[in-house]
Amino acid sequence: MLNDELQPSFLRSSNLPKDHFHLFEHDEEFSEMIMMYNCAIKAVQAKLQVLNDELTVTKKRNPIEFIETRVKQPDSIAVKLRKKKLPLTAESVRNNLNDVAGVRVICAFIDDIYKVADMLTSQDDVELIKTKDYIKNPKNNGYRSLHLIISVPVYFSDHKDQIRVEVQIRTIAMDFWASLEHSVKYKKSVADAENIVYELRACADVINRTDYHMQSIRDRIVEIEDN
Repeated sequence: MLNDELQPSFLRSSNLPKDHFHLFEHDEEFSEMIMMYNCAIKAVQAKLQVLNDELTVTKKRNPIEFIETRVKQPDSIAVKLRKKKLPLTAESVRNNLNDVAGVRVICAFIDDIYKVADMLTSQDDVELIKTKDYIKNPKNNGYRSLHLIISVPVYFSDHKDQIRVEVQIRTIAMDFWASLEHSVKYKKSVADAENIVYELRACADVINRTDYHMQSIRDRIVEIEDN
């Protein structure tokens, strides 16, 4: 998941202290791998920006409000590998983790989410590996978002490599809820935890109804303008 590790407008890995890399067997190889994931993110971000720019001209509206990106911190990567009882190597990361490179796409309306996903995955150099639709099937806590694992080609000086990227697409309202839910995360020992879970889910349901209501209003306005 992107969640707490995602920051807008820049890639956190570019500012990572070098001593984080000692977690892995070969620092130089790991640094090169992080560079490759950064390049994959740039490739996906460029594809999304081109689609958005095109629709701004042809449809007079932009489905993408903004894009956020991140590469996982080395310590987070190490934790995931250790949980899977896998070696701490760049090869192990490449073969077993899908969410090292992450892109979050924020849309205004729910139907834009699926349109953006279809446009991105229909490109002939984008391979769709896995889809998890938490909009149609929300998580128990109310979390909603469309998750895609894709593979994109990245061209280097002497070779091309396929790199996996996790893309999360959600509405502004869904992102608002997820950000607030993360900021009020609680421990199991917190009193009244059961009611907190219930209230968070209720808030998510309210936000979801608002999303659909706003989309309905938008559709009515478009219909009036077309007539």
